[in-house]
Amino acid sequence: MANQVTTPGKGKKRRFFYGYVIVAAGFLILTIGYGAQYSFGVFFKPVLTEFGWARAETSGAYSLFMFMQGLFSILAGRLSDRFGPRIVISICGVCLGLGYLLMSQIHAIWQLYLFYGLLAGMGMGSWVPILSTVARWFIRMRGLMTGIVVAGVGVGLIAMPPLANHLISTQGWRNSYIILGFMALGIVLIASQFLKRDPAQVGQSPDGSEQLSVENLRLSTEGHSFHDAFRTGQFWMLLVIYFSFLFCIQTIMVHVVPHATDIGIQALIAATILSAIGGVSIAGKVGVGGVCDRLGSRRSLIIVFVLMAISMLWLKLALAPWAFYLFAAIFGVAYGGSVSLQSPSVADLFGLKEHGAILGVVVFGGTIGGAVGPLITGL
Repeated sequence: MANQVTTPGKGKKRRFFYGYVIVAAGFLILTIGYGAQYSFGVFFKPVLTEFGWARAETSGAYSLFMFMQGLFSILAGRLSDRFGPRIVISICGVCLGLGYLLMSQIHAIWQLYLFYGLLAGMGMGSWVPILSTVARWFIRMRGLMTGIVVAGVGVGLIAMPPLANHLISTQGWRNSYIILGFMALGIVLIASQFLKRDPAQVGQSPDGSEQLSVENLRLSTEGHSFHDAFRTGQFWMLLVIYFSFLFCIQTIMVHVVPHATDIGIQALIAATILSAIGGVSIAGKVGVGGVCDRLGSRRSLIIVFVLMAISMLWLKLALAPWAFYLFAAIFGVAYGGSVSLQSPSVADLFGLKEHGAILGVVVFGGTIGGAVGPLITGL
């Protein structure tokens, strides 16, 4: 019994595990944040129509958004390791909401880059603190709970663009950005107040165990430092893996619909391919997260990487709608699985000591792949 600490109230009715609140808050934050991000295409033409800007220079704001999202993830991860997720994600919520509110007032292209590309992009740095926090709250169910949290991205992809389209048609694009801004500001700020860095802050143990063991109490200080991880081959291999994943994912998001129409698929059917990918990816995130808990992150990464390769090879052969939907099913699982494995892989390889900082760099490496993938593929 020397290596265990009795939780307050032992022997009484089991306390509600606060980790589920962490999961719910993280799910909600990612739903709003990524739903708003994927609504950029809905605002694209109304903004172009009003100002007459070129598509290339307008799209550049989204590229800056992606770059800032990845770059700020590194800083957000480090700050979360030191100060906890609540204050960091609150700052992200202010940046995100303020960026969208100011988008309603733009009149020049530099304002688009400043308010959307820079400010809103920084606001999306919440990804790393959320996933790093979930990793600290769960051990046995880390993959599954991470998958549930990141499923919020898929829900946002399905729900928010149609909502944005409805708002634009009834309120105009400027008022729609105001509504979106207040949604992001309010929901992210409120949800972030429920986040706590690790179970020890509320006298609980990871996964809701009845007792706090000495091992669990030390989890937050165990593992590699960022500088130690930086010198390992595994760290650089993980960067290559996620550069490759995001290279493929963003390439498909940009080019699969034009590719389908180029070979004769009807535009309406081609558009539903992206919706199918989004829907399947939700199941992929939760399902592969659960598989990770049983097989481990390394084996799960291999499975997802193979599925990604198969889907890309199948796309080369796909000529009929059914073949594209089969592609969407395989790719959706690979896409969703790769996302849900990101944080558990870092935790399994390097521990939790500086999990946020290490995950932030891995995420940044992925965003670089996501930025250059569509460009290289287009060329």
